[in-house]
Amino acid sequence: MKNTFKMLLVFTIVLATSAFTSVNPGYEVGDIATDFELENIDGNMVSMADFKDAKGFIVVFTCNTCPYAVAYEDRVEALNKKYADKGYPVIAIMPNNTDVKPGDNMQAMKARAKAKGFTFPYLMDKGQKIYPQYGATKTPHVYVLQKTKKGPQVKYIGAIDDNYQDASAVTKTYVEDAVNALLDGKEVPEKTTRAIGCSIKV
Repeated sequence: MKNTFKMLLVFTIVLATSAFTSVNPGYEVGDIATDFELENIDGNMVSMADFKDAKGFIVVFTCNTCPYAVAYEDRVEALNKKYADKGYPVIAIMPNNTDVKPGDNMQAMKARAKAKGFTFPYLMDKGQKIYPQYGATKTPHVYVLQKTKKGPQVKYIGAIDDNYQDASAVTKTYVEDAVNALLDGKEVPEKTTRAIGCSIKV
C-alpha cells in the first residue's frame, strides 16, 4: 500500500512538473526570425543584418560529422552559388555540442570548409542558443527566410530535397522551389517538409 502511494505521488509530481514546463517548438512558417551574431570560420562575427542587399536567406543547420549533412554539402554549395547573387545567400550554422561531437569543433569546421571550398559563412552556434529558437532538430534542417519590414519572415522549413542518397534521383527540390517562388513574388508551393538527418547533439 505504501509503495502504491509513493508511486502515485511520484506520478502526480511528474505530471504537475510537465504541465508547467513550456517546450519551445521553434518557428513556424510566417513567424519573424530573430537575428543572431555567431562566429564564422574566419573568426568574424556574422549576422543577417550584415547582408544589406539580401532579399532573404537560406539558413541551413548542418555539421561535419553527420552522413546526411555530408551527402548534402555539394547541394548546399550549389544553392549558394545559384541564389546568393539573386539575393538569397546560404548561411550555414553548426548546432552540435562539440564536447559530444569533437569532429564538429571550429578547427574541424575550418578544415572541412577549406577542403570543400565553401563559399558561404559557416557559423558555430556556441552555447547552442540559436537552433532551439528556430526549432531545428536535424542536420541538415533548412529555413528559407524573406526580408520584410518587420524582419526576416520564415517562408519554408524542412528538407533540401526529396533524396539525400542520390542528387541525380531528386524529383522535388523543396528549397529551390521555395526561393524561386519568392523571387517571382509567388506563394511558396510547399511550405513545410520533414527534415531528414541526424539528431542535433546536445
